[in-house]
Amino acid sequence: MVSKPILTIFYQFNPWQSSIGGIQTVIRSFVKYCPTQFDLRLVGIQNDSSHPLGKWQERELFGKAIRFMPVLTIKDDNIRQLIPTTIKYTAALWQQRIVSDFLHFHRIEPTLAALNWPGEKTLFVHNDIQQQVAGKDNKDTILWRHFPTGYLALEGFLVNQFTQILSCNSRSTEHYQQRYPAIADRVSTIKNTVDNEIFYPLTQEEKEEKRRNLAQEMDLPEDTQFLLFAGRLHPQKQPILLLESLRSLNRTKVHLLVVGDGELREEIRSKISILGIGKQVTMLGSLASGELSKLMRVCQGFVLTSAYEGLPVVVLEALACGLPIVTTRCGETPNLLSANSGVVCQESTPSAIAAAISLVLENPDRYPIEACLASAQPFSARSVVGAIGDEMLAHWDKSRLSHIKNNGEEDISEIKYLYPSRDSPENVSAR
Repeated sequence: MVSKPILTIFYQFNPWQSSIGGIQTVIRSFVKYCPTQFDLRLVGIQNDSSHPLGKWQERELFGKAIRFMPVLTIKDDNIRQLIPTTIKYTAALWQQRIVSDFLHFHRIEPTLAALNWPGEKTLFVHNDIQQQVAGKDNKDTILWRHFPTGYLALEGFLVNQFTQILSCNSRSTEHYQQRYPAIADRVSTIKNTVDNEIFYPLTQEEKEEKRRNLAQEMDLPEDTQFLLFAGRLHPQKQPILLLESLRSLNRTKVHLLVVGDGELREEIRSKISILGIGKQVTMLGSLASGELSKLMRVCQGFVLTSAYEGLPVVVLEALACGLPIVTTRCGETPNLLSANSGVVCQESTPSAIAAAISLVLENPDRYPIEACLASAQPFSARSVVGAIGDEMLAHWDKSRLSHIKNNGEEDISEIKYLYPSRDSPENVSAR
């Protein structure tokens, strides 16, 4: 019997510890819904010294066996350090040589260490690269914004190693295809994912009852309307603009729930005080997905004021809970929203965002739960991840058959049943 194909995922986090970000959510969903025929491994970080670095651990995630190797210890990866975690993580990988059939990377920098490693490499792109690196505003968002030429030089040096580059942002897809025509056929757009087992809606009656209960628990008026923001408190997300928009809205019975943590936490607290909106904002810190989904099911709108994005997973999660979106014109979000599932602000100003929020709050019938669900439906994690996994397995089978025919090492019939379709009886029972 042929051994399982090895899939190794590289990213600077620990899925068993609190870590904020859409990439982390995407990876967790990938592990959860990846076909069981893979030998799954993850190279990440840890927040304490409980395990030796550079050693594989046998773990379990979502009921699946997975090997985990921490290569770096970072106490709190939600807070940006003087030396970016990505640089530390890349340096730590230089001490390793990991052999795998498939290698998945979610940042390009760590692939510098893996340049000569064997295996089929996939780069997942999660942002609008041009806007993220070359933009002139918000210079403090990422270090590369100070050195865009350096980033593009590094990118050009590394892109040829990838079997495929999968981007959730159409502008980034165009960037890679146009800048690197020799590998254009390896670049394509991919859907981000939402886990519908966690993020799903209530009926309108249930939602209204839960909203009243939440207002009562928070000692707020029964007719309070809730807005939600969830994400890293980072300059990219422009949370100060969100607070200024709430102040411009000037509605005392609108309450903003802020879920997340990050380097701007204290600045946000200070700004809330300066703006005099302390009674209208509650900072909840980091929440697990299950707790976040409960909030999404009772709020009246999700607000995204980012400077740039790819396709935020949190937007898909909100839509899957029946929650309409108010967003700045960034990333793929404007392209997936319908006229009945959200509002795209034409200007990134407090007054424009406040006007969009008012439109959603004053016209709930215009933004029904069903329209939000329709916008999220194509991004189901089970179907998106399953399709990627099936394609990888088909390629693996083809490669193995070719190798066997060329070398005569074993009977081809031995692997005909090894990797059945996800819809075969073997896998249906396992899901």
